[in-house]
Amino acid sequence: MAVKEGLPYPRGATWDGKGVNFALFSANATKVEVCLFDQAGKTEKERIELPEYRDETWHGYVPEIGPGAIYGYRVHGPYAPEEGHRFNPNKLLLDPYARAHIGGLSWDPAVFGYTLEDEKADLSFDERDSAPFMPKCVVVDPDFDWKREKVWRPVPWNRTIVYETHVRGYTKLHPKVPERERGTFRGLAHKDVVAYIKALGVTTVELLPVHTFINDDFLLKRNLTNYWGYNSIGFFAPDPRYAADPAKCLQEFKEMVARFHDAGLEVIVDVVYNHTAEGSERGPTLSFRGIDNTSYYRLMPDKKRYYINDTGTGNTLNLSHPVVIQMVTDSLRYWVEDMHVDGFRFDLGTILAREPGGFDTYNGFMKACLQDPVLARVKMIAEPWDCGPGGYQLGRFPPGWAEWNDQFRDTVRDFWRAQASAAALAPRLCASPDVFSHRGRQPWASVNFITAHDGFTLNDLVSYDEKHNEANGEENKDGHSHNRSWNHGAEGPTDDEAIRGLRKRQMKNMLGTLLLSQGTPMLLAGDEFGRTQQGNNNAYCQDNEISWVDWNHGDREERMIAYVRELIGVRMKYAILRHRRFLSGVFNEELGVKDVTWINATGAEMQEGDWTNGATHCFGMLLDGRAQPTGIRQRGQETTVLLIFNAWQDVVKFTLPEATGGKGWLLVADTNMADLPEDKNFAFGHVYEVTARSLLVLVLNH
Repeated sequence: MAVKEGLPYPRGATWDGKGVNFALFSANATKVEVCLFDQAGKTEKERIELPEYRDETWHGYVPEIGPGAIYGYRVHGPYAPEEGHRFNPNKLLLDPYARAHIGGLSWDPAVFGYTLEDEKADLSFDERDSAPFMPKCVVVDPDFDWKREKVWRPVPWNRTIVYETHVRGYTKLHPKVPERERGTFRGLAHKDVVAYIKALGVTTVELLPVHTFINDDFLLKRNLTNYWGYNSIGFFAPDPRYAADPAKCLQEFKEMVARFHDAGLEVIVDVVYNHTAEGSERGPTLSFRGIDNTSYYRLMPDKKRYYINDTGTGNTLNLSHPVVIQMVTDSLRYWVEDMHVDGFRFDLGTILAREPGGFDTYNGFMKACLQDPVLARVKMIAEPWDCGPGGYQLGRFPPGWAEWNDQFRDTVRDFWRAQASAAALAPRLCASPDVFSHRGRQPWASVNFITAHDGFTLNDLVSYDEKHNEANGEENKDGHSHNRSWNHGAEGPTDDEAIRGLRKRQMKNMLGTLLLSQGTPMLLAGDEFGRTQQGNNNAYCQDNEISWVDWNHGDREERMIAYVRELIGVRMKYAILRHRRFLSGVFNEELGVKDVTWINATGAEMQEGDWTNGATHCFGMLLDGRAQPTGIRQRGQETTVLLIFNAWQDVVKFTLPEATGGKGWLLVADTNMADLPEDKNFAFGHVYEVTARSLLVLVLNH
């Protein structure tokens, strides 16, 4: 083919209607070749040297090829692991900017840059061709008719309720989804699936990783798989395993997003920019390692053969390098502008904020995001910890970011098993102002959760004292042991109706605490009806019924779903439950209002003795609807709400307090009641018998 010079931008393989421009960054390579394959991705048809090198980018234009063309790279350069270089042109490499992939990785010795059997280990050099065992990249046509999508408006943060789920697991057992579409983007976009999520009342679907990822060899040998997908190898391409028709993977993902948007639902994707699937120095050479190892990864400064491992996965992406920052921000913008997603949850987000000296709130990556006009308008959620030194950074991400709040998770779990005090719970109910109320951040910055993909489900949290991860093949040594769980008298499933009833009430208590607290609630899919993982708290490798959502519901499950819908309805109806300002509990002299008042069982305001008394397991939270809603000094006009929490093991007689502007209280929810009484009105001063371990919601009657 008559190859032309082409351009060093945009990076990746870009079709212009007449041919494809290839551009690949490598600061240390000596030659780059693009390899073209047949349509099956099996036979290498042609190898073309990219003719130009400009601004550390190799590039060339190949005419008369287009969408559907299958390719990979071979990159030449020094193989000197002790200097950090691991070039090996015998290894076919994936394009970091590839928009689509075909095929999967076969764990043959040829995919390693060194000879596995050699006593020199990774200092040896392997000459076997890895192409037959590698997935390949695909040139794409990015065109998609977004005009069919209705006019879309993102959900404001203070109305956001996140629903975390897995593309495959959510529909793999769904009876209304056609069998060939189950576990795919198309299955998730099925009208009955979208209708269920919409009817639940959540606003934002957060998907576990959808970027192309690799199945670990050690898992495959145990007949397991990397189910969660936190092992990315391509940051621009949706994994073809999630497509009903892999050749239409890109279109299927976009169609799914469009259908969610039509229903008024946002789509957020969980992204893994902290490491790649290439692992440690003993790992395979699949992409970045063979393209420019010293640029893409953080290496030990004095021993460049080895990788800094702040992620616990063998390597750490080098977000101090401007080209790596560019790649990640290019990826984020692509998913926003081309794929129309509404935001991101960043796995091990602290990694992204690391510089050589450690965590830095204003690191290069955060600066790039904050000034970016595209990224500044979407939801950015950090998991604010990693495995490295000083890795726990809750509350230290910059304004504009939200963060997973594990302090909320731990305190709520402990409170409902009577292991945390009212004093510990109170700030968590208020969006953790002790953590987030600074620099103009608002309550939504605290993403509250009780369960997530990692750990027990809500059902298992109230059904098991210990983890049961035997199916993972690691002798139950994996996963956290300190789960703050309580089986309530029997380990696992039981026929004891008293235990079953208490477990259900505890699930309702924790769901109520989650959905009625200030901040942004995140609900794990299936918790709304008590999904179980059979006590497995680390189901990352279980692509089976352990992880898949079971849609075989009975009356018990349907009533739980109805309860969650009602709670979400209450949250949306009463704006004081999602206040835009942090609650202070300080009396506003000018307006004559205290935004939150804490009430003891006598109906009086809690005093110092109540807070310091470790036996205070029942208390009320009075949210005054007249609280100043914005920076403008004026009273609010919302309904006042009273929440009562009783984690004690016995009934507590609770005197309902007076509240300005009302005549009494209307009962909205009582987790001890399957159905509310006919007369739901109670006068000020009424002594309400709050059942052991239950939660109440009352609103002011005017």
